Amino acid sequence: MTPALTKAETEARERAEAYFTSKAALPPAEVCAQVAAAFDSLDAVLAEVVPARATVRPRPDEWSAQEVLDHLVETFRPGIDELRCVLADQRPPGEPIPAALRSKAPTLRPWPWLLDELRRQRRDVLDLLGAVPADFTGRAVAPIVMVVNVPGGEPLHWVQDIEWKAYTLVSWRLHTIDHLKQIKKGLAAGG
Repeated sequence: MTPALTKAETEARERAEAYFTSKAALPPAEVCAQVAAAFDSLDAVLAEVVPARATVRPRPDEWSAQEVLDHLVETFRPGIDELRCVLADQRPPGEPIPAALRSKAPTLRPWPWLLDELRRQRRDVLDLLGAVPADFTGRAVAPIVMVVNVPGGEPLHWVQDIEWKAYTLVSWRLHTIDHLKQIKKGLAAGG
């Protein structure tokens, strides 16, 4: 039996679901533009990271810039395949991408390689989105692990099936923005 949600958890989930609904009417070009803007912001933050300090954690329980970038690369890779599925009007097979996915050795990957891999993934995502016709009405949904911060509580996790526009904006806009804020916070703390 699933425990009942607190009022704050219920409100957080309702806000997330309202966000999904609000994005359904956006034209594909706007979805692409919002994702591109998030990538541009991430690029600007990553340009501030001194490679020699990329593996320094701001606190023992927080990820370094390199671990954050590794996480983005690892989640974007299968996410691109899922995006291909929903744009082909097919539900992605298998389980949703795990929320805290990282490689087996995130601090051992060369920083320049991670940056190059992110650039390749950015190009792939924007190429896919740029090719979506303005009148595309795909009905396929993708399962996504939602992680929403709850004021005064622990993050709320659940799996949600969402349509392609919300999936794209959560996966490549919100996810990117959340982690660029994490990197900025780490840089400000000396990491």
